[in-house]
Amino acid sequence: MATTLEPESPRKATPLQVAKAVLSAFIGIRRRAAHEHDAVTLSPVQVIVAGVIAAAILVLSLVMLVRTITS
Repeated sequence: MATTLEPESPRKATPLQVAKAVLSAFIGIRRRAAHEHDAVTLSPVQVIVAGVIAAAILVLSLVMLVRTITS
């Protein structure tokens, strides 16, 4: 009796895990084990959306900071 083992599909990352991965990439700090885990659980769409949102928040906060300082 032969049983075939189907590969377990990787779990999807939670929004908090995606945000953590993107923010650590912005800063430039990431452990190899965490990177390898993220490569399996994160989808490219999740990373792109989170990156665009994080970049927009960064730009808007810098614009607000400059306006506050110059006023």
